[in-house]
Amino acid sequence: MPAYHYKALDEQGVVQKGLLEGDSARQVRQQLRDKRWTPMEVGAVNANNSQNRNKNRYKKPSAYELALLTRQLSVLLAAGIPLEETLAAVAKQSPKTHIKSLMLAVRSHVLEGLSLARALQQATSFPPLYIATIAAGEKSGHLDLILNQLADYTENRFALQKKIQGAMVYPIVLMVMAISVIMGLMSFVVPKIVKVFEQSEQALPLITQVVLALSNAITQWWWLILLVLAGAAFLSYRFAQTQAGKLAIDSLVLRLPILARLSKGLNAARFASTLAILVRSGVPLIEALHIGAAVTTNLHIKKTIIQAADRVTEGASLSSQLDKSRYFPPMMVQMIKSGENSGELESMLSRAAAMQEAEATNFISTLLSLLEPLMLVLMGVVVMIIVMAVMLPIVNMNDLAG
Repeated sequence: MPAYHYKALDEQGVVQKGLLEGDSARQVRQQLRDKRWTPMEVGAVNANNSQNRNKNRYKKPSAYELALLTRQLSVLLAAGIPLEETLAAVAKQSPKTHIKSLMLAVRSHVLEGLSLARALQQATSFPPLYIATIAAGEKSGHLDLILNQLADYTENRFALQKKIQGAMVYPIVLMVMAISVIMGLMSFVVPKIVKVFEQSEQALPLITQVVLALSNAITQWWWLILLVLAGAAFLSYRFAQTQAGKLAIDSLVLRLPILARLSKGLNAARFASTLAILVRSGVPLIEALHIGAAVTTNLHIKKTIIQAADRVTEGASLSSQLDKSRYFPPMMVQMIKSGENSGELESMLSRAAAMQEAEATNFISTLLSLLEPLMLVLMGVVVMIIVMAVMLPIVNMNDLAG
């Protein structure tokens, strides 16, 4: 039974929007009238419909939503519930309108005779990894098992993302507080104190003159400073969105020791976990490599993986090609080589993925734990300079008085 978007006036004259299933738009309108509502708009939920296609394209499920709906699909299918009923149940269960719309659109395509993978592809809201894995599950006849693995994968990815975000909260709050305190001192405290010394007409120390000049610039030209910073941020963002900008930034990241290790670690973890679930699901290695390249965020690493896929097509081993790139940790490359030699590539990829995720998480935690005291020291140095700028004239006045 197809689903329809509706827009109607309830008995109080309030506009209500939602989704209803019915054999036709006329039947949906009748359902609304039975509730004593006045139908205003009724339209079919279909990914081929231009309005809904645009909505789905721009309103993709978040990492949490994707993990949740994947787990729900896995549990319901494992319980023996038919696919169309499973999709309807997931749509009904979700409190989010865009998820309801998306799942009902997928269900409509399934009822038209498309496979689940093709239906998800038509919706344009799911990543290639997701579609390829489900397609492999449908071919093997073990869709429920593949969805269970996919649910584990999406949940692990979401957990890693939340762990990184959570670890960054305190340093960001600390940085904002430090900048606020320093700006407050420079804008309000320093001008009032130094004004006393200016009235005494004594020569001010160099450090005091510099701090006073900065203070005057902040208080008098704050709007210009904000404008310049906003303009620089906007131009940097626009440049970063271009292909040349992305290449330049990714190249710079790989040249900076700490950022290079962070980027390589995160991309290696993402690539290994993606490749592991695809190979385990029965996706051909070459196709899995191209999908694995798509999930990496660094363009240079992405290009290396695509080149490795081409060499593997010609008969080269995956481990040898990854080793040549120097972008992947030696331990991970060795584990992949061992998997190739023993015929247990999927098992070794899973172990390599777990190892890389743990290593990346530990490195980020260590980095942030070092960043916190470093920021405190930096803030202390800046405050000390401001205090010295204020105290030196006082010391000089006492010397003159003596």
